[in-house]
Amino acid sequence: MSVGLVLVSHSAKLAEGLAEVAAQMAPDVTIVPSGGLPDGGIGTDYDSVVAAVQRADSGAGVVLLYDLGSAQMTAELAVESLADPEAVVVADAPLVEGTVAAAVAAQGGADRAAVLEAAAAAGAPADLGPATEPLSDCVELTLTNEIGLHARPAAVVARSLAGIEAEVSIRLGDQEADAHSVLALMALGARQGDRIQVRAGGPQAAEALRVVQDLVHDNFHEPT
Repeated sequence: MSVGLVLVSHSAKLAEGLAEVAAQMAPDVTIVPSGGLPDGGIGTDYDSVVAAVQRADSGAGVVLLYDLGSAQMTAELAVESLADPEAVVVADAPLVEGTVAAAVAAQGGADRAAVLEAAAAAGAPADLGPATEPLSDCVELTLTNEIGLHARPAAVVARSLAGIEAEVSIRLGDQEADAHSVLALMALGARQGDRIQVRAGGPQAAEALRVVQDLVHDNFHEPT
């Protein structure tokens, strides 16, 4: 049972497309698009949002994300009308980045508060910085999968590390990213053939490195 997501947009196509993308990164999370008006026009519909929340709620709560100001108003009105409004929260986050971050957090088993925090944090610049002194364990790997460390592979890494007690970073050149952050990993721009350095520290550092190493060697479970 994971936290559900509802995507409130003025466009049905936008909401549906984003839900499709996020589902690739979080296959076990219920992500329900609620876009457009019932007649197919541009806008948001209160009844549709309420129905989407009901579909998304499996018992762990729901986080709503929206695209524009009036969508926020519709989402908040829908939450206020629910029998248990405390189980649902509207995220103040960018729709695309927030949805990706929230979906990966929910896939990793995060509770509603942590999923909300992940979505909100996606509005900040990616946490890329210059490489620092190595953590306790380190391994160098070459990316062989076709798309490198982009959206889906980055999500696979982040959710695979969830629950492992270790700090993990991935370095490409002179830039370094937190391996638990999908957006930061994507911002590295690591491509097929690039050599990355994975560093870890903490009680389960060796386990974290093994997980990442296995993912790279298996091409992040991409079909061959």
